[in-house]
Amino acid sequence: MAATKKKAVRKAMKGDRIRQVAAIPFRLNALGDIEVMLVTSRTTRRFIVPKGWPMKGKSGRKAAMIEAQEEAGVLGKTLKDPAGTYTYWKRLATRFVRVDVVVYMLAVTEELTNWQEAKRRQRAWLAPADAALLIDEPDLSTLVRTLRVPDAAPSDESQDQPA
Repeated sequence: MAATKKKAVRKAMKGDRIRQVAAIPFRLNALGDIEVMLVTSRTTRRFIVPKGWPMKGKSGRKAAMIEAQEEAGVLGKTLKDPAGTYTYWKRLATRFVRVDVVVYMLAVTEELTNWQEAKRRQRAWLAPADAALLIDEPDLSTLVRTLRVPDAAPSDESQDQPA
């Protein structure tokens, strides 16, 4: 377990709310409509967006980009401003804790055929309305269903691909 996760779990055990970051990988299809990528979780196999713990020394959007590469096998550019937030209940060994998630949109530039968690996850490109139907977290479902193609260009900070 990474040090950041251990620290977050300790905070949660004291009753404090904890934070994660997430990416919503997106692309435009041939008609110019937005599509989003969902991945399955490792344990319950439910459809989710790539997410993880904040990373020491990395901005939230950089950490979200790294999570998208590890969990979904996509590279791209994160947009500067968060797309929104959602909360969910995370299952720990002996209890559930509430987690606040800051979500960044990731304009996908490359889809890898092999990636770190390829054997443990499936991924799917879907229209936002279809993706929203597959997501169990109500706040995330609403966020995905209402996504629009952003007017702003991807941020300069996220031009470097994660290692």
